Amino acid sequence: MLTSTQVPGGLNWLDLGTPDIDAAVAFYRGVFGWEFVSAGPEAGGYGFLRKDGRTVAAVGPLTEEGTSSTWTVYFRTVDADATAKAVEQAGGSVRFPSTDVFTAGRMAGFTDPEGGEFAVWQAGDTDGLELVNEPGSVSWIELYTTDAAAAKEFYGSVLSWETRDMSMGEGIVYTIAGPAGGGAQTMHGGLMQLPQENLDAGSTSEWHPYFEVEDCDATLSRASELGATVIIPTMDAEGVGRFAMVLDPFGAPFAIITSPTA
Repeated sequence: MLTSTQVPGGLNWLDLGTPDIDAAVAFYRGVFGWEFVSAGPEAGGYGFLRKDGRTVAAVGPLTEEGTSSTWTVYFRTVDADATAKAVEQAGGSVRFPSTDVFTAGRMAGFTDPEGGEFAVWQAGDTDGLELVNEPGSVSWIELYTTDAAAAKEFYGSVLSWETRDMSMGEGIVYTIAGPAGGGAQTMHGGLMQLPQENLDAGSTSEWHPYFEVEDCDATLSRASELGATVIIPTMDAEGVGRFAMVLDPFGAPFAIITSPTA
């Protein structure tokens, strides 16, 4: 589970790009009880998703040509411009350059060498997410990647992550990752090698969030009723919890999890 959104290299923001903000807000309100608060007319439709008055994510229109609905994970940086240079030096590419978001902060978007898209946030007036780990908020993030070894090297170079491999049995290795120096207590996400059959089917690298819920089965049923497509039905992972994965009505992947300590 997440322990902090304040550490450089750690997750500190999350937003959804969607072709229909009103419909997306209605879906996620039905699933998680989120409320939408507009960032104002100058923000082009972008706004905050809140649970009990605290920001858990944000949502906005698709802004890049040819893109589809997706969740974007943001990692904290003290210098977005320096991170952009590090991305390019490590073989990644800049999707959109460092840009000031009014006085809220500075952001930039990138693509890792295997095609996984992510962004960074240099905090200004807006520090980061206000609620994590509790029901209705993000508690983990995960990268499905076409090359786990290369992904570990890239993110270690760009964001100074530490990683630790865990055997999941049957030759499956799961890598947990987090900011350097924090050890297991600051691990915020996982990296998973896509199986060969997925690669043969054309699967590409992508990040997706896990949202904590009180009852995974009930939440999955509710999401399905509201138009979600089930990718992975509910299943148990020892020591991790009960989880499932879906596509929202516009195709953005996310997972839900009921953790043992939630």
